Amino acid sequence: MSQTKTWYITGASKGMGLSLVKQLLEKGQRVAATSRSISAFDAFRENDNFLPLETDLKSEPAVAASIRQAVGKFGRLDVVVNNAGYGLGGALEELTAEEINENFEINFFAVVRVIQQALPYMRQQRSGHIINISSIAGFAPGLGWAVYCAAKFAVSGLSAALTNDLKPLGIHVTNVMPGAFRTSFAAADSIAFSRQTISDYEHLRASHAKLSSMDGAQPGDPDKMADIFLQLTSSPDPATDLFLGSDAYHRATARIAQLQAQMNTWKAASFATDFSA
Repeated sequence: MSQTKTWYITGASKGMGLSLVKQLLEKGQRVAATSRSISAFDAFRENDNFLPLETDLKSEPAVAASIRQAVGKFGRLDVVVNNAGYGLGGALEELTAEEINENFEINFFAVVRVIQQALPYMRQQRSGHIINISSIAGFAPGLGWAVYCAAKFAVSGLSAALTNDLKPLGIHVTNVMPGAFRTSFAAADSIAFSRQTISDYEHLRASHAKLSSMDGAQPGDPDKMADIFLQLTSSPDPATDLFLGSDAYHRATARIAQLQAQMNTWKAASFATDFSA
């Protein structure tokens, strides 16, 4: 099988997505990249292996059209990277229904739309790889990000279920849970906060401030992600769950140990609900 693949990447105008576009093109890959505005892609316009796609991920027809364009230009669809997303800080009762719905629209339902539109092409090929960018927050939540964590948990759960459903069709799924990478994610244009605040939740503001203070000092290098993703997509047995970054790995390790200890403590209660022999 050719090592040159066609990649479809959402939210690719900045951060991890833009780093992936740049690195993959430098490595000779074919890349279709979506954004609400494609002006960020001007540097790549002359590259025949690149297709910029101005796409509203909240619109099913727009997503379908963008994937048709990608297949029309490159002839196939090998890898989908669901990267688009943004953080939402605030206690649950501080957030409005509008704020919650919008965060799920981009962080979760856009992922659903893209996968639904990509699968007919991948099923026909009997091959493909879906890489969903969740977050370590979707496995080991921090303070003050309840709805964002919930949306990323949903992405992780969807990925796990699709792994089972799609493997017989030759389609792989990897749930990527990054830690802190040195991108614009900690900047104001990538994070929203609840418009209303409740004084009892002031203890959450320290967590928000900590994230902002990390901007430009995160341990993860986004330019190293492309090599990992190329390794994933060329493996006959790729990871189904990948914690990306040493910070994510250590945080996940602590969470797993906590879960195991709690399971052991409450084992008798777990077994107590079975019918007696």
